[in-house]
This record gives sequence, structure tokens and C-alpha cells, in this order.
Amino acid sequence: MSIYQHFRKEEHAFIDQIIEWREQVANEYTYKLLDFYDPREIDIVQSIIGSKEEVKCAFWGGYEQAERKRAILYPEYYEVQNDDFDIVAFSINFPSKFVTLDHRKVLGSTMGLGLKRSKFGDIIIDKEVVQIIIASQVAEYVRLHFNQVGKTNVTLEQIGCEKIIPTNEEWHEHTYTVSSMRLDVILAEVFNLSRTKVLPYIQNQMVKVNWKVTDDPSFLCHQGDTLSMRMFGRCKIKRIEGQTKKEKWRIVVAKAK
Repeated sequence: MSIYQHFRKEEHAFIDQIIEWREQVANEYTYKLLDFYDPREIDIVQSIIGSKEEVKCAFWGGYEQAERKRAILYPEYYEVQNDDFDIVAFSINFPSKFVTLDHRKVLGSTMGLGLKRSKFGDIIIDKEVVQIIIASQVAEYVRLHFNQVGKTNVTLEQIGCEKIIPTNEEWHEHTYTVSSMRLDVILAEVFNLSRTKVLPYIQNQMVKVNWKVTDDPSFLCHQGDTLSMRMFGRCKIKRIEGQTKKEKWRIVVAKAK
């Protein structure tokens, strides 16, 4: 049975890298710290490493509810501590009385630094408080060069992880009946739109599947996939309950409130 059969083709290279690192940890008998991963990548790492291997895995994103987390692969003897993940948190100082920062603008500015997305954890926005979590090895570079979000001048203030504001995202499950598992069909049904209205969002790279931009309306979704569409929110396909007599798919989808 191939290890790849439960994963999409575009995920195979990531799987190969995790297997290579697993073997490295097993051979050198020391832990290996990896970058920040999104929930889909975390699921893949957990699937590859498993729970009975001599090499184990642990994750931490700076706070309990973190979505993006750094990973550590480690031998059985090692006891992982949160400090091992080398995470730094910053609060963004900006004129909050006059300007509002949103997730998209902050993310765009971090990506403008020329660093990989995997060096950054969660971006937390709670009213007038904006925080970013990053890998410590790039912290000083970010502190020196992250000085603008859009047209707004900002400064960074390092904070302890205990001051990170926890996120409390609520999810509610709904059952839908769809004609196919195509991306455009599911988005239209979940967000109560026509496929014609959904199409521009997909074509203009405003839709993500498992945190990766997807511009193919015919992309086939699977159970466990997380979908997001800018300005409409995100949802996760929790279960595919089978086909109806009319050969439509009955799916259970959790929507973020």
C-alpha cells in the first residue's frame, strides 16, 4: 500500500521531505525543528510520523489555539519544551484611532519582506490589538524592516507568549446537497451564491483550498478540505455522507462564524 494514496499529487514533495527528515532524526538521534505549518500540513506530518514510530512529532504556535504551528521531530528519549520551538511574538504599534489594520494587509506586508510564509505563524487581530508570531531566527530582521502596513507606519514591540491574545473562532455544522464535489459548486452552495458569482473569486485567486490558492473551478474537493473565499469566510468539509437517489452528494460542512 503506497503512502501517497491518501494525499494529492501536489503534496507528494512535502511528504518526501518529511520522510527524509524523519530518517535524519532516527539516524542522528537528535531533534529537528521545522517551520510553521498550516493545519493541512500538520495533518500530513502526523500521518507520516504516526504514534508508534521511534521518531515522534510535536507542534506549538505560541499559544494553545494557534492555527499555524512549528513542528519538531524528535527521538523517543527527548522531552520537548515550548522553548524548543524558538518562537517570538510581536505586537504591532500603529495609530489605531485613525487606522484599521486587517489580516490581508498585515499578511501582505510580511510577505513583502522577502521571507517565506513558513517563517510566520498566526496573525492575530482583536479590535485595536494586532500581533504576529514568527520564527526567532528571522525576528531581528523583521523587527528592523517591518515598518509599514499599506501606507501606515508601524513599529514592532516584542511581547511574551503569555500576552498573545487567544482566538475563539466558532464553527457551526450544516448539511448540504450538491450536484458534484467541484470547488465552484460547493462554494456556491455554502455561501448561498450562484456559480457565476463564485467564478470571479476563484479566477482572481481569492479562493484557497487547504490554505493554498486554487484558481481551478473544477478542482475536486475531498472530505477534510478547508475552503476559504475572501470576504465570505471559510468552511471545512467534515463528512461526505454519500449520494442521494438522484446521484447528488450529501455533505456536512462546518462554517466559521
